[in-house]
Amino acid sequence: MISVAEALERLLSLAVPLASEEVPLAKAAGRVLSGEVQAARAQPPFTASAMDGYAVSGDPQPGETLKVIGEAQAGGAWTGRIAQGQAVRIFTGAPLPAGADRVVIQENVTATEGQITINETSATAHIRRAGSDFAAGHSLPGPRLLRPADLALLAAMNVARPQVARRPVVALIATGDELVLPGEAPREDQIICSNTFAIKALAETAGAEVRLMPLARDRVEALRDVIALAEGADVIVTIGGASVGDHDLVAGVARGMGIDMAFHKVALRPGKPLMSGRLGNSVFLGLPGNPVSAIVCSHLFLLPLLRRLQGLREVAPVLRRATLAHAVEANGNRAHYMRAIVEEGTEGPVLRAGDSQESAFLVPLSEANALLLRPPHAPAAAAGDPALWLAI
Repeated sequence: MISVAEALERLLSLAVPLASEEVPLAKAAGRVLSGEVQAARAQPPFTASAMDGYAVSGDPQPGETLKVIGEAQAGGAWTGRIAQGQAVRIFTGAPLPAGADRVVIQENVTATEGQITINETSATAHIRRAGSDFAAGHSLPGPRLLRPADLALLAAMNVARPQVARRPVVALIATGDELVLPGEAPREDQIICSNTFAIKALAETAGAEVRLMPLARDRVEALRDVIALAEGADVIVTIGGASVGDHDLVAGVARGMGIDMAFHKVALRPGKPLMSGRLGNSVFLGLPGNPVSAIVCSHLFLLPLLRRLQGLREVAPVLRRATLAHAVEANGNRAHYMRAIVEEGTEGPVLRAGDSQESAFLVPLSEANALLLRPPHAPAAAAGDPALWLAI
C-alpha cells in the first residue's frame, strides 16, 4: 500500500492539461481561465461622479451661491466647461465636466431656480478618478477558476469571449450483478445503484461533463465491453470491483486492455482498494464499491484530478484545523477519513465524528459536512485537542 499523498501525486502525474476553447462570457462561470487576459480599457474609463449632487470648480464654502449651468447624467455627459461661481447638476456615474474639481452632494446645498447655495462642505471630493480601479492593460492571470466577481471584472475589461479549459469528459461505470438503477424493481438479492449519482454530481461541481455508462455485470467480457464504450473520455471511473475477490474484475480487465498501472491499494480508510493508471488516452480511476468509500475517494482523488486536467495548480483537498468535541481512539496504519460534523464554537470550529463509520451506510454521510482526518498511527486524542478536517 502507498500513502494518500503518494497516490495523489501519482494520479496527478497522469493528468495532461486539456486544450482551451473560447466561450461567451455568459457561459464562463465555474470554468478555468486558461491564461492571462488584459483589459482593453481603463476602469473607470473617465473621471466620474460618485454621488448625486453638483459638480463645482474649486472648493466653494458655506454661504456661497453658484449658478447652475447644465446637467450631466450616466451616459449623458455635459460637454461644456465649469468656471468659478458655476455648478452642473450631476448624477452618480456621470463624467465629471471639464473644470470641475469636486462634487458637492445634494444634501449639502439648497437649490432654488437656476442656482444653489452651499450649506456644508466635505473633505471628500466624491469623484472616481479615471483608471482608479484598473488601467488599460491590467491583467487577470490564469489558470484561474472563474468566480462571479471574476466575470464582472472580465466584463469591465471588455473581454467578451475568454479562453477557458475544455471541460473534462468523465465516463462513469458502476459494476456488479447486484445493481439495478433507481426506479427499477430489484430482486431480493439486489440493491439500488447509488454511488453513480453522487459521483456524477461531484464531478460536475468540478467542471466535468459526465457520461453515465451502462451497468457492467460481473463478467470479464461485459466489463471489457463497457470500458471500451468509454473510449474518448478524459477520465474513466469504475465503481466497485477494484478489490481482489473472485468477482472483483476491474484490475484484471484493465491490465488485459493495456493499462499502465500507477497504483493499486492505498493506505486509506475507507477506500483501500483504490487503483489508477493510464488506459490509452484516458486516466483510469477504479473506485471501491461501498458508497462511503467511493464518495470519500472521489473527494480525495477525482476532484483534484479534474481540477489539474483544467490547468489548476493547487488542487489537493484543503485541510483545516478545529478542536475535537470528544475523545477519539488511536488510529491504525491507514489514514482514516471519518464522517463528522463541524460547527462553530465560541473559540473556533469544533469537530464531532459520527457515531457510525460503516462504509456502506449513507445516512451518516448525508448528515456529515466534514471528514475528520486521523493520520496513520495517530495516538488517542482527547476532547479539546486539535484535529484536521476537510469540507464535503
